[in-house]
Amino acid sequence: MAEIIEMPKLSDTMTVGTLVKWLKKEGDKVAPGEELCEVETDKATMPVENFAHGVLLKHYAAAGSQLPVGAAICAIGKAGEAAPAAPTVAPKAAAAPAKPATVAKPAPSAPVAAPAPVAPVPAAKPETQNPKPETSGARIKASPLAKKLAAEKGVALADVTGSGPSGRIVRADVIAAAANPKAAASASSGASPVASLSGPIGPDETLAVSNMRATIARRLLESTNGVPHFYVEIEVDAGPLADMREGLNAALGEIPAAKGGGKFTVNDFILKGAVEALRRVPAANSSWLQGENGPVIQRHGSVHLAFGVAIEDGLLTPVIRNADSKSLRQIAAEAKELIGKARAKKLTPAEMSGSTFTVTNLGMFGVTGFYGIINPPNAAILSVGATLQKPVVDARGQIVVGRRMTIGVSGDHRVIDGAVAAQFLAALKSVLETPALLLLA
Repeated sequence: MAEIIEMPKLSDTMTVGTLVKWLKKEGDKVAPGEELCEVETDKATMPVENFAHGVLLKHYAAAGSQLPVGAAICAIGKAGEAAPAAPTVAPKAAAAPAKPATVAKPAPSAPVAAPAPVAPVPAAKPETQNPKPETSGARIKASPLAKKLAAEKGVALADVTGSGPSGRIVRADVIAAAANPKAAASASSGASPVASLSGPIGPDETLAVSNMRATIARRLLESTNGVPHFYVEIEVDAGPLADMREGLNAALGEIPAAKGGGKFTVNDFILKGAVEALRRVPAANSSWLQGENGPVIQRHGSVHLAFGVAIEDGLLTPVIRNADSKSLRQIAAEAKELIGKARAKKLTPAEMSGSTFTVTNLGMFGVTGFYGIINPPNAAILSVGATLQKPVVDARGQIVVGRRMTIGVSGDHRVIDGAVAAQFLAALKSVLETPALLLLA
C-alpha cells in the first residue's frame, strides 16, 4: 500500500509551509533519508526527508503551494501502483512562491523567528555599484524566482542589471526589464542610461508575504508592544582594534585555516568582546520568563550569542552556543560557517533559537548609531555602528584625527536597569580599546 508523505512540522511555531520546489519527480525511485522537496517555514527553507522505500507515485501539490502542517504532499509506493485518491485536505495554492520580490536593506531593528533581532550586515563591504552579471560562460547570479519570471516573460537575464547583493538579479529587476526592454538593451550594450533616470522608480505591485516575513512582523510587534525598552550608548576608540585586526589579517590572511591562518572581521571582535563584557557584567545575560507562580528573571551561566544575517527573504539570527568557552578564532570560524548556512538556507531551527544575548551591526552600511529592538526573552541587544574618522582631543589636550565607533544597548527595563546597561557598555569599551585581551580569553 502506498505511503502518504505529509507536511511535517519543521519548527516549533510552524503552522503552514510553502513548497518551494520538488527535488524528486513523479516516477523517481526514492529511499529513506533522501530529500523529497524544499519547504519554506516561518524561519528558513528546509528539506523534507523521505521515510519510505519505493517510487514517488504522485505530487499532491505544485511548487509555490502553501500547505498546512499535516497536509499530504506526495504518495510513495511500488512501481506501477495506482496513487491514492487526492487528499481531502486541499493545499492552498499560491499564485507565486510566497517570497519577497525585492532585496531590502536590513531594517535597523527587526527581530526574526525565535529568536529574531535585527540583522547585522554581512562581513563583506557593500557594493558601491551593482556590477552587471558576466555572460562569457560565467553563471549569472539570479534568484530562483527571478529566473522563473524571466523565462515566463521572455527576458534575457544577460541583459538585466541586478540590484541585489553583489549584482544578484531579483524579481523586481526582471519586472523592470520586461516593462522597459529598450532600457535593458541599452544597459546591456553600454549605451548611456540617462533616459531611464526619469519617471517611475518601478512598477506598482503587491508583494506576497513570506512565512519568514510574517514571523518578523509578528515578533517585532510583540517586542515593541510587550517589552519596556530603554536605550544607552557610548563612544569607543576603535583605533587599537582596527590596528590589531589589520596586523593579524596581514600576518594570517595567506595562511590556510588548517594551519592556523584566516582573516577576522570587525564583527568577530565585537562578538568576542560582547562575551567578555558579559563575563564582567553577567546581569545583562538574563531573560524574562514566565514561571509556575509568575514571572521570573533567569540569569544564564553560559552565553548563547545570537547575531543577525541578512538574506534575500528576510533576516536570520544564528546562535553561537557556549560562546563563553570559545576563543576569538573559534567564534570567527563558527560565525563564518553559520553565515554560509544562513545564506544557503540550511540553518535548522535549533541553530536559530535559545539565545541569551544578541548583537546587531549596521556599521558596514555607514550607519553611525542606532538601537535594535530587543529579541525576547533576551534582556538586551547590542547595536554597533560604523567606525568613523573624526577630530578628537587626545590625552595631551591636542586635537587629532581619531577613529570612533558608537555602540548602544536596548534594554528590557523589567530585567535590567540603566546602570547595568551602562556597566556592560563600559566593560565592552574597555575590552575593545585593549583588544589584545581578546586573544587571551
